[in-house]
Amino acid sequence: MTASSLNSREKRAAVSLASVFAFRMLGLFMLMPVLAIYGQQLEGFSPLWIGFAIGAYGLTQAVLQIPMGWLSDKIGRKKVIIGGLCVFALGSVIAATAESVQMVTFGRALQGMGAIASALLALASDLSRDEQRPKVMAVIGMCIGMSFAVAMLLGPIVAASWGVAGVFWLTAGLAILGIFIVLFLVPNAVNKAPKGDTLATLDDIKQLIKHPQLARLDFGVMLLHLTLTTVFVALPGQLIKDGLIADHHWYLYIPVLFLAFFLMAPMMIVAIRKEKEKQAFIGSIALLVLSMLAMSFWVDSVIGIGVCMLVYFVAFNFLEATMPALVSRIAPANQKGSAMGVFSSTQFFGAFLGGLLGGYVAQALSAQAVFAAAALVGVIWLILAWNMQVPPRSKIISLMTELSSEQQAQALASRLVALPGVIEATVVCDENRSYLKINDKEFDLDQARKAAGLI
Repeated sequence: MTASSLNSREKRAAVSLASVFAFRMLGLFMLMPVLAIYGQQLEGFSPLWIGFAIGAYGLTQAVLQIPMGWLSDKIGRKKVIIGGLCVFALGSVIAATAESVQMVTFGRALQGMGAIASALLALASDLSRDEQRPKVMAVIGMCIGMSFAVAMLLGPIVAASWGVAGVFWLTAGLAILGIFIVLFLVPNAVNKAPKGDTLATLDDIKQLIKHPQLARLDFGVMLLHLTLTTVFVALPGQLIKDGLIADHHWYLYIPVLFLAFFLMAPMMIVAIRKEKEKQAFIGSIALLVLSMLAMSFWVDSVIGIGVCMLVYFVAFNFLEATMPALVSRIAPANQKGSAMGVFSSTQFFGAFLGGLLGGYVAQALSAQAVFAAAALVGVIWLILAWNMQVPPRSKIISLMTELSSEQQAQALASRLVALPGVIEATVVCDENRSYLKINDKEFDLDQARKAAGLI
């Protein structure tokens, strides 16, 4: 097995953890295209409450993501993941047996309290070498994306036969399946990843929130997921009004999602090869605005909605794939995990706000106004992102170093940052580890190891 390949433990970790992620996210995503339709049978139904129910999990996810990751450091990753899946399953059962929209909302909030994403990512880091970690994370990210597409197909089919309760029961079953995967398929970690690679500390959060470029991306992912949940508060009901019955909605969703993925891929390749990432980023936000604005005018046409959703998801997929990579490139070398923690929390909070916005506008005005509101959110984002800076492409590596004092750490940092190809060097004394942000075309690993006294 070469250093450029995943070893057997890393392959097993990637597949098993990606499965847990996918099953859990599948359960969450399946509700988006159906709750606004089948939730009308619940006591106390209103568009505002449906919006709150759709977004409720995002609030508890945002609040508990970092504390649950911290707890996984204290008592172990698997204990937290299994406990979180149990809470998620309990929330699903409560929602499945609920007769009122308020109890469904409570169940959704309880689902979100099983906030295991940070613990799962930390375990993925524990089980992978530094140079192979991006591949493991890519497998996980790909499975999450696929779960969204499958949810758009499966949600309407399940709900058509067994109602929204059937979707929640299936969600509970998937959570239990995830527990068995964690117990019997996910490898046991032999070590913990450095804290700078996985979890945010209070000091990290304060500094990262103040970082102007990271703040733009954090705010951007919040607005991106705000538009997504806003749209799905009104979209399913509007499709029914336009003549597309609920159990046929997947006829629209699946072609749109898969075609959007294939159209996005060459767009990303060209942006990277031609070094036009900022232009593609700004252009994608503009496409998002135009698609929502056009949909507010073509609201009475299924074909028009389909075309607009295709443009929306081309933009959404590009932005969703690009922003985490930009966060990793901009974040200080030893704080990329902390930066992703803040980024993920704002992403979930955006889902919560989107549910509220979509429900309020749908109740007070109309579906047409919901799509127009999503376009306005995009305009705000476009203004804020206009002056963003895209850093040069880089990689982050870490080296174990034996250090006995801060003076030694400062001297080592000075030696490392002077090496060719090193963009930034951070030496963390209490971790005995050095973090380097590098240009791999100029960087020489042996030279760095020599400077660190490792050879």
